[in-house]
Amino acid sequence: MSTRETTHKPASAGSKPMETKKADGKREKRTITEIRESKKTGEKMVYMSVPDYTSAQWAEMAGVDVAVLGDSLAMIAHGHRNTVPATMDMMVMHGQAVRRGAPNTFLLGCMPYQSYNTVDRALVNATRFMQESLCDAVKPQGGKSQAHILRALVDAGIPTASHIGLTPHTIAMFGGFKIQGRTAEAAMKILEDALAIEDAGCFMLEFEAVPAKIAKLISEQLTIPTIGIGAGVGCDGQILLCYDLLGVFTDFKPKFTKRFAKLTEVAVTGIRQYVKEVKEGSFPDDEHSYTVNEPEYEKFAAMVAKRRQV
Repeated sequence: MSTRETTHKPASAGSKPMETKKADGKREKRTITEIRESKKTGEKMVYMSVPDYTSAQWAEMAGVDVAVLGDSLAMIAHGHRNTVPATMDMMVMHGQAVRRGAPNTFLLGCMPYQSYNTVDRALVNATRFMQESLCDAVKPQGGKSQAHILRALVDAGIPTASHIGLTPHTIAMFGGFKIQGRTAEAAMKILEDALAIEDAGCFMLEFEAVPAKIAKLISEQLTIPTIGIGAGVGCDGQILLCYDLLGVFTDFKPKFTKRFAKLTEVAVTGIRQYVKEVKEGSFPDDEHSYTVNEPEYEKFAAMVAKRRQV
């Protein structure tokens, strides 16, 4: 068996996370080394895509290992039908907000459509992510066809990951959001992409919309951790979109998304109550209004009355 074919046995199901805390009680940001080592230790890494300051705060407070600045924010935050309209300017702006919201969380910036179609462009845009948004790593999409770009980023000292299976940037070529790797030939292509990503020096990769058994078997052939979204429990970690798992984004629900909360229902119920109370004049009440010293009010009222007489 070659070195590449060596599999890693996960630690026991009860293994404890490697998270540490600073002297002030705040947690330490996860490191590239810890992420890589999770493949050997068996710690399941939790990734979550967050588009803004508030969701980044939630991620850090909840103990998410890696906050992902996904170009899905083009859909979640800007209402586009897919991720293609995301630009570097848009991503950098959101990235700055996410970093402010989660200063102690590892931040992975997803490079938007056509921002890495040449080596030179990839280097410029990845550098922007690292310098302007203070990302800890970047993530283009693609495997064998993008290996030279992935390698160039790694060689430039930019921690790099990649994304294979269903790649949203090439959604038009797939004919829509379709599961990848359902035939042996298609699965072998995903394996070849994964190996190319590993060879390029990436520290992790993401599978999207790949049958669980296929993703598990491919993951076992790699020395770098795999993160799944719609790729089953056999990956080394999982990622979901914050606004999907919380039931905030409701335009559609992918099969792989579990609703851990229904915040839109709660929000709409609250707003309806607000509308009702404003319409009937019961809000704001005394509890939610500021007061004034009564003698000062009477003095002011007298001044207003005198002004009317002039």
